[in-house]
Formats: sequence, structure tokens, C-alpha cells
Amino acid sequence: MSERTSAGSSEGNARKVAIGVVIALVILVFLYALTDRLTPSTSRGIVSAQVVQIAPRVSGEVVEVHIEDDAVVQAGDPLFSIDPHPFELALRQAEANLKTALQNIDASSASILAAQAAVTKARTILENTRGEAERTFRLEERGIASPAQGDAARASVAQAEAQLESAEANLESARAQLGPQGEDNPAIQAATARLEQAQYDLASTTVTAPHLGVVTNVTLTEGQFVAAGSPALTFIDAEAAWITVDLRENQLQDVDPGDPAHLLFDALPGQIFDGHVQSIAWGINPGRNMQGGLVL
Repeated sequence: MSERTSAGSSEGNARKVAIGVVIALVILVFLYALTDRLTPSTSRGIVSAQVVQIAPRVSGEVVEVHIEDDAVVQAGDPLFSIDPHPFELALRQAEANLKTALQNIDASSASILAAQAAVTKARTILENTRGEAERTFRLEERGIASPAQGDAARASVAQAEAQLESAEANLESARAQLGPQGEDNPAIQAATARLEQAQYDLASTTVTAPHLGVVTNVTLTEGQFVAAGSPALTFIDAEAAWITVDLRENQLQDVDPGDPAHLLFDALPGQIFDGHVQSIAWGINPGRNMQGGLVL
């Protein structure tokens, strides 16, 4: 009789334990699903940044590389220089052609040359300023750049435009001093255009950093020939980084653009960084590919 009672008691205890385990598992699954929905998290993420292939505007032989691989550069820092000698010769030829055209009407070339040089410089500054401003505007739209940075970029463009307008006005004034015979002279206009092109090409022989960033994959050496428009360096934008994370579909149910996010990096244990959700992608590529000279 006692043996049967003991067996029945053991079976009852086992049944209670099994029921308790099942209940615990159900609670854990429920809490996991609830946590997954309310506070989604993942350890699968990558840090990304804008990657640009730096290419020269003119072709020529590299005479000096100003940076080393993985160097941090500021906006305007020289990256590498192309042999300026052919472009200096072209500039001298263009200046001589303009002087010859002006001599035919007995006019001085000094004011024209100075005014044209100022126009070329102002146009180059405006081109660089617009490129940097467009980048800032894109970052502002994505919430990476602040509205104050966008306003500063717009002010810089307006200032550069004003400087170009002033330089062009001075050039027109110098042309007007030539009189009716020289102001609309086709030979002078053609010589002036060639002079501006020669000045622009010479200024382009030194390639500079577009903004704060890091140069990588530097394989340039002195004596190497580079072609206009062909990538010579890989530039990583240090001011436009974002993080891409992989989440399951059920984790995305309550996630919307603009929601706050907390970031933790393995390289900086214990430090939590604040961020926000920029967008939710419609699809991802799980494979590795090449983009901007870097393996993803």
C-alpha cells in the first residue's frame, strides 16, 4: 500500500514540475515576443559612410603625393599634385594670344589679364562651395546635418556667387575700356575664353580634399600617370556616417522613422550613444559586394 502511495506522490510531483516548466516556457516566450515588439534590438549592424572616388580634373603625371594611406584630412588639404609645367605653358600661350589680340587695337592687356584671373578664381571657389553645400543639403534632409549647418552652407554659396558677380563686373568694366572696337571683338573673346580655360586647368593640377574625411586605398606614386575623371583615391566622408541594422519583420511593427535609438559599440564598451531611426529599407542584400572601392 505504501509503495503505491509513494509512486502516486512521485508522479504528482513530476506532473507539477512539468506543468511549471511549461508555464515558465510560455511566459518566457510571451515576454520574448513582447520585448521583441516593444524594445527591438540586434547585434547585427554595420557602420557605413559616404565613399567618394577622388578623380583629377586634368590628366598628367603625379609629381607629389601629399598624404599617406588612412590619413585624416580637412577640407582643402592637398591630396596629390599633377605636373603643372604643361599647364603653365598653356597659360603663357593663352596670355600671349590675348596680348596679341589686344595689340591689334592698341589696348593694354594688364587689366584684362588681372580681371580674368579674378573671375577664374571666383568661379572655382563657387564651384567648390556649391559642391560642399549640396552635400550639406543632402545631409540636412536626412537629419545628419543641423539646420544651422544648412543655413551656413546657403550663406557660403550666396557669398561665393556675389564674389563671382563682382569679378565678372570688373572684367566687363575692363573690356568696356577697350572701346567699341575691342569690347565685342571675336578674337579677343576667343583669347579670353582660352585664357580662362588655361587658368582653370592650372588650378586643377593640385587635387584637394572636398571636406573632413579619411583617404584610403592610396596606391598613387610619383611618376604615375593619371587620367582626368579616373579614380585615383578613395575618400571616406567623416561627417556623414550611419548605421544599418538587420531586424526581423515582427521587430519592425512599431518602428517608425524618427524614433529614438541607442547604440553600443564593441570597441567602446559601456558607452551608449543616442541616435534616431532615419528610414526603414524595403529590402536588403545579404551578400557582400563592392561599393566605392571598398568591400562591404
